[in-house]
Amino acid sequence: MLDATIPVGVSGEDLDIRSDGAVLRGRLVRPMGTPRAALVLHGATGAPARYYRGFAEWAARERDLAVLTYDYRDFGASLRGPMRASRATLADWGRLDQGAALEALARIYPDTPLWVLGHSVGGLWMGWHPAMGRVSRAITIGAGLTHVSDHPWRYRWKARVFWSPPVRALARVAGYLPGGLVGLGADLPRGVYEDWRRWCTTRGWHLSDVGRTLPLPDPARVTARLRMIAVADDDLVPPDAVWRARALYPEAMKEQKVLRPGDFGLERIGHIPPFTRRNAVLWPAILD
Repeated sequence: MLDATIPVGVSGEDLDIRSDGAVLRGRLVRPMGTPRAALVLHGATGAPARYYRGFAEWAARERDLAVLTYDYRDFGASLRGPMRASRATLADWGRLDQGAALEALARIYPDTPLWVLGHSVGGLWMGWHPAMGRVSRAITIGAGLTHVSDHPWRYRWKARVFWSPPVRALARVAGYLPGGLVGLGADLPRGVYEDWRRWCTTRGWHLSDVGRTLPLPDPARVTARLRMIAVADDDLVPPDAVWRARALYPEAMKEQKVLRPGDFGLERIGHIPPFTRRNAVLWPAILD
């Protein structure tokens, strides 16, 4: 369905993406001419696809990219019923939904270069996606193998509260995580919270489940040119945790980059805010 609210210079349409029995709601923004590449944007945990809308429209208008954003199963616009009935996990979001979105874009653009942009958890699962062999460029930002001990002290106490037994009990009783009650903002399926909690309190993050509840990834799939971006003042995923994720992609040609607030005339950047419209000054540094 065409979107009548899209700004001048780009076109947009909503579409459904099928992912292992789930239906994801996506939005494809296109430049007015032929795109030089098609980019899928895998979002952060708790960040709905609409949050990335300004960036997607800018990338289409100013960089001639077709950009696909979407919501993971049972979240945002992809939520089809009560969240307490959801059986979604964070592994489903990363392994299945991200892979399905990439494959959907590859079908729409069979002869166009494919790019991947992964924000936070969106940048940690490429080794599980069969279509990565078609991807020529990948960018991650704030995507790291983070342990609770990595957080600076000013944030670590918040993380320990977020992963604490009372919050876990709240999710169990409610049947989902009421994000507004615990400072997250967005509600999450209980299984997503449980995976996230376990991995952030275990060394190696999701790699700790490989061979048990997760199949082996295939790092050889990821041969694209890879830019790994850390944000200097990211308390959630500090730079050291981002560089630790290099081990996920041994075959990729890697470039490391750090965004520092002062370099862009900003007081702070942080983990989620790089894609807000007020921080649009960062977008060329992410993409170019």
